Parts: sequence; C-alpha cells; structure tokens
Amino acid sequence: MPDAVVIGAGPNGLVAANVLVDAGWSVEVLEAQDEPGGAVRSDRGVHPDYVSDVFSAFYPLAAASPVLARLDLAAEGLRWSHAPAVLAHPLPDGRCAVLERRAGPTAAGLARFAAPDAQAWQDMYGAWCRLGPDLVRTLFTPFPPVRSGLALAAKLRAAGGLRLARNLALPVRRLGEETFAGEGGRLLLAGNALHADLAPEAAGSGGFGWLMSMLGQSHGFPVPVGGSGALTGALVRRLRARGGVLRCGERVVSVVVRGGRAVGVRTASGEEVGARRAVLADTSAPALYRELVGEEHLPARLLRDLERFQWDFATFKVDWALTGPVPWTAPQAAGAGTVHLADGVDGLTRFAAQIAMGQVPDEPFALFGQMTTADPSRSPAGTESAWAYTHLPQRVTSDAGPDGITGRWDAREQQAMADRLEVQVERFAPGFRALIGARRILAPTTLQAMDENLHNGAINNGTTALHQQAVFRPTPGTGRPETPVRGLYLASAAAHPGGGVHGAPGANAARAALRAHGLRGLLHRAQRV
Repeated sequence: MPDAVVIGAGPNGLVAANVLVDAGWSVEVLEAQDEPGGAVRSDRGVHPDYVSDVFSAFYPLAAASPVLARLDLAAEGLRWSHAPAVLAHPLPDGRCAVLERRAGPTAAGLARFAAPDAQAWQDMYGAWCRLGPDLVRTLFTPFPPVRSGLALAAKLRAAGGLRLARNLALPVRRLGEETFAGEGGRLLLAGNALHADLAPEAAGSGGFGWLMSMLGQSHGFPVPVGGSGALTGALVRRLRARGGVLRCGERVVSVVVRGGRAVGVRTASGEEVGARRAVLADTSAPALYRELVGEEHLPARLLRDLERFQWDFATFKVDWALTGPVPWTAPQAAGAGTVHLADGVDGLTRFAAQIAMGQVPDEPFALFGQMTTADPSRSPAGTESAWAYTHLPQRVTSDAGPDGITGRWDAREQQAMADRLEVQVERFAPGFRALIGARRILAPTTLQAMDENLHNGAINNGTTALHQQAVFRPTPGTGRPETPVRGLYLASAAAHPGGGVHGAPGANAARAALRAHGLRGLLHRAQRV
C-alpha cells in the first residue's frame, strides 16, 4: 500500500507526486487516459511530419515557476525554445503591436503608435522588475501567503503602494487608457487578459493582463523542444527514477472514506487502492466533491456553494499543418510565437459581450500559435505547425454568425466553427487557407473527452474572475488544498492559485499532506520554500 495515491497525471498531479517522493513517501498515480499529461500533451495526429501540441503550448508561467525550478527538469532532458518575438497583435490596417524579447525594442515599437508610450512601457516593466519575483512567490504559495506576502507588501509601499494596487484592480480597458496614449500597449494588455475569461471591462482584468504581459517580457513565452509532451515526459521520468508508480488507463470512480478520513480510492475495475497517509486529487472541484467523495461526507454549505461554482469559457481549437509560413499583412507578426487576432480593444469587448450573452461570436478573437517559429523541430523547414483557439460560452443560446451553431458540436457545427476561425485568420493573413495541408478540429466536447478536467473546453478549471480566486477558490472560505475530508487534498487548478502550467496547486497539496504528518522538515532541500 503506498503512502499516497494521486488521482490524475496532469502537470499538477505529477508535480504533487514528485514533491512527495522527494520527501520519502511511496506514491502511486492513477490516470484515466491511456497516457499521462492532462492538458500538456503533443502528438503527430494532424500530419506525421508535424508535431502538434494537443492542448496547451506556450508556458510563461512554467518558466517563472519556482515550483518547477526546484524540480530541475533540465536534468531529465527538458529544454526550452523561444520564437524571435514573444507575441504580436496585428491590426487590419497593417500596424502591429509586438512584445519583443527585450523591453527596449518593445518600447520602441509601441512608440510608433504614440511617442510617450515607450516610456510608459519602460515604467510598467520597471515596476515589474521590482515586484515581479516577490509577486510570483506570493502567487505560488498556499493561501494566505504570509512570508512572501509581507515581502511583497514592503516593496509595494516603496513602489507606489495603493496606486499600483489600484492599477492591478482596474479593468484592462481602463488600465490601458490610463497608461498608454496609443493603441499598441492597450492591445498587448487586453489580449493577454483574454487568455483567461476576463473581458476588457472586468474588474481585475488589468492585473491579469499586466501579469501575462510582464511575464512575457521577462521570461518570454517558451515552448518545450520537441512538443509540450516533453514537459510531461520529464516529470514522469523524474517520478519513476525516484520510485514513484504511474498507472495509465486506470479511472478512479470514488474516494474511499472511512471514519471521516480518505483511506484510498476505487477504480472502474473495482480495485481498491489504499493510501496510508493521503489522497491527492488532480481533478475539478465539482468532480471531486459530487462524483468521487459523495454528499454524505461533505458539509451542506460546501454543497450549496458548489451550485454557484462558475466554469471559465469554453474553448474551440483547430490545429493545422501549413505548407508554408503564414502570409501576415503585418510582417512583424511573422516572428512571433503567439499572435492575437481581433479588431482592437473594441473588437475584444464585442467578442466578450457576445460570449456573456451566450452567443457564438461571429468574429472570434483568435489566439494563434506559430509552433515551428518557436521551435524549428516541430515541422520541416519552410513549413509551420500552427494552431488557433477561441473562447465560446459554456452554454450556447444563439449564434451571432450565419451558421446556426447551437452547441451540439456535431460534424456540421464543428466544420462551420473551424471555417469561421480560418476566415478570421485570413483577414490578417490573406492566402492562409491555401497553405493548409491538414487540419484537426477540437471542439469543446472533444477537449473534455480527452481530459475530463477541461469541462466543455474550460481550460482554467474555473473562472479567473475575482469572485473565484484566492480565498474564494474553488468556493468561499477555502483557498487551500485541504478539504473537509481528512487526508484528502485538492491538487488541481481548481485550487489556488488556479490555471496555467506552473505546478503550484500540486505542490501546495503535497506540502499540506506532509505538514499533516509532521514531515515538513524531511523535504529534500531543493523542495523547501
């Protein structure tokens, strides 16, 4: 019988297992799918000569994560690669805002939109350089982040304190308008905010847009050489080298609770896998509490709060094998790993408003990935392994476009939405569709079938909005990995600090389990906070 059972071999589950084996625990990881990785997987399913990232692709949070840094995945063969430019947002008139690898060139590019914006970007980045490391440590620490929070508070006071805090609480539209005279800087902030489910007018979207923009400026948007699966492979090799066990194709159907304590799990085959010390769940919060634990073991208040749990936007993704480079009207977009496609901040607002009304957007905001540009190993020279995804409402009420999409996502609706996404790309890159050698469509239902944590394509395991963050994540009064069942810990992005590939929820859960058994001091030195 292992000391701990981890449900799910996504990045958080694998990080949790690695932290536990470093402390000397025996660990068994059970994964429902036939391969590990959750939303960090790659394949050659679009074309045999092209490596495609099935889900996530660019990893600024992984690059900044102290959790992953402590695991030293480079020793397991993980290597990172960068595109020449981090991110671009072209406009239909040929102008283009570009987040370069260095702050100076980024500022110079923004000056072409408005001369004062060069200094405005440098000032914004200067504040990040003073606060960023402490902010990252605070974000990736269990809530409440006492030690790192105190260090951050001290630097906040020195850097303008309440004024900076106000800026981070602003809607990203307002933050952009207050900070930049021209459209370029506003585009970078607002597009990055919509990596999550935060509309340009949402409170706190300014802080998220600032965070992602500054991470991109300081760490880039790197990709694993050879595909996102290389990150998963490094985590798995590290775990197995230290004695951890990973079993794929083993669906957990319930957590075994006796005397108010989690003592193991039961699989779909009827096997009971015991856990001497802890069960850690890299699952969504609704799945853990409603399906795996059972209401009889949970407080009534938690069950009522789950009725208000809000998923983030649904996601629709298309992968392409392109026979040549993307013919962008704005040539600066050619060197960017990530390209945002929308008609300015107003276009982003219109897009988000349609989703809020339950409509399938007629002109979808597209996040476009040029993977061969970021990592030449992804496809033959002169070609591009590319993808784009867009957000959709969790529940479709109508189609703002002409195709009558209802959210059934049958073959007709999938083809229509993929065509709509390609038309949006074509607006900024005439001739794009002629380069498509092969494509793969991943509708919201497809994404969920491939990773159950991606509920209807929700990629963040719950909304990023302020009402479901920190002490409110996943429900009010939580914010930590401990659950009402002793020995059971929430180790997924449903727990603080939320979505993104950084490993913090898994590490936080593992450390909580270790503390409960008085083993905090036995952590390997490299794993200590």
